[in-house]
Amino acid sequence: MKLEALMNFTIDIGDGLDVGEGPYGNRFIGERNGGHFEGGKLKGSIRAAGSADWLTMTEDFAHLDVRATFVTHDDALIYVEYFGRLELTPATQAALEGEGEGDTEFGEAYFFTTPRMQTGDQRYRWVNNIVCVARGRLLARCVEYEVLQVVNS
Repeated sequence: MKLEALMNFTIDIGDGLDVGEGPYGNRFIGERNGGHFEGGKLKGSIRAAGSADWLTMTEDFAHLDVRATFVTHDDALIYVEYFGRLELTPATQAALEGEGEGDTEFGEAYFFTTPRMQTGDQRYRWVNNIVCVARGRLLARCVEYEVLQVVNS
């Protein structure tokens, strides 16, 4: 197997709701203010409505559970969900808490997700049956992901 670049996407970080400490860690709901995506076969915008991150924070990791609606440049809707882990290093914590201050780089912390997509649009049905992995980084008030598709070698 090998990994091929599929797309990069950026999601703008909105307000958050601190649900509080629960049985699995501190639950935080991070609202999203939209964004954009682009790659060789995919490009468009990310809707703010219906996009959020349901984080569970432990002492050293954030456990991501994200849902978003992608709208392609030619108006197809793609439901995207991903689960993953973000290591809470001093740099990632500063970026998360910095009110738009501080950036991190790809590979600076353990920050990986497994995006999964669904659509009924015939032009993009191929996304329903692919496996992807992504790495992320935090920028001022947004999160950027580099998505790779797993393919046969």
